[in-house]
Amino acid sequence: MADSEQSQQLTVGVVAESRPGERRVAMVPKLVGRLAQRGLRVLVEPGAGAGAHLSDDAYTQAGAELGDAWGAPIVVKVNAPSPGEIAKLSRGTVLVGFLDPRGNPEGLAKLEEAGLRAFAMEAIPRISRAQAMDALSSQASIGGYRAVLLAAQKLPRFFPMLTTAAGTVPPAKVLVLGAGVAGLQALATAKRLGAQTTGYDVRPEVGEQVKSLGAQFLDLGIEAVGEGGYARELTPEEREEQQRRLTEAITRFDVVITTALVPGRKAPTLVTADAVKGMPAGSVVVDLAGESGGNCELTKPGEDVVEHDVTISSPLNLPAEMPSHASELYARNVTELLELLVTKEGALELNFEDEIVAGACVAGREGSAS
Repeated sequence: MADSEQSQQLTVGVVAESRPGERRVAMVPKLVGRLAQRGLRVLVEPGAGAGAHLSDDAYTQAGAELGDAWGAPIVVKVNAPSPGEIAKLSRGTVLVGFLDPRGNPEGLAKLEEAGLRAFAMEAIPRISRAQAMDALSSQASIGGYRAVLLAAQKLPRFFPMLTTAAGTVPPAKVLVLGAGVAGLQALATAKRLGAQTTGYDVRPEVGEQVKSLGAQFLDLGIEAVGEGGYARELTPEEREEQQRRLTEAITRFDVVITTALVPGRKAPTLVTADAVKGMPAGSVVVDLAGESGGNCELTKPGEDVVEHDVTISSPLNLPAEMPSHASELYARNVTELLELLVTKEGALELNFEDEIVAGACVAGREGSAS
């Protein structure tokens, strides 16, 4: 391809992640060809895919080029850019990634100041037309799966029932709090490992989904259906009654996995210190809400602690522990969004009358020329 043709071709920059422990990458080689069919050139920062076991050669063989991806008119990332990374981006750059629009208003202000047009993957409306772009769900599914493996590793007992010459070992009893994508995947995974599974959610309509996975549904008689498929925040009276009933129920389980989140708010406390104290010795709590404060009263985000002979683990980025599939799924989500932002002729066209485009844009919408 001639240099003049390259300069006219809209370029997507794939940059390396700098957050400690992050091994994912926003684009994978197998999707480079799909972007090329859209008329897009893909420029990859050398080493960007190394954490996900994707070599530079794999990208170039797929048709991508290596170079300074930060200067591309479209830059795709996994995590929000640091202040130093923002400085590498040109005004008018379209930035796509997990930008934490509700939890990091200061970061959004910096994106606005830099003149960037930012699209947050977690802000994409949860409508049927946007399902293929739902990166929250694709990554949550990995988190739910990985959480069960973590619990099985830390539990000093078998997950499945075993009948041996030395006697019968009963199955572990696993309770999953929150029956969203992560919770349902956790239930399915624990069931495959042979555990006796139970799910709980304040949204009663998910009870059938829980039961369809072979799990029991823990009905505490409290409902809190919110907007967008999330649970609403409970009233103080509901929260007090929920905790009383949950505390009693939790003491019957060997493993508790918590996944309950309310967007833009501190995670609700579901597992009290008293509940942990009442669990069998050696039990495990895996808290997936650590970044928002945690669902367990004794959680220390990012750490493993032992209280009352119960291990409480709060991993902060489980998808990064499965970077190959996590990157592949996330890249598909990103590709679907890019195909909405770019015409079939390869030109950037930001149609803010489209509810997906309008909803995902968290910075730089005003004054956009497109």
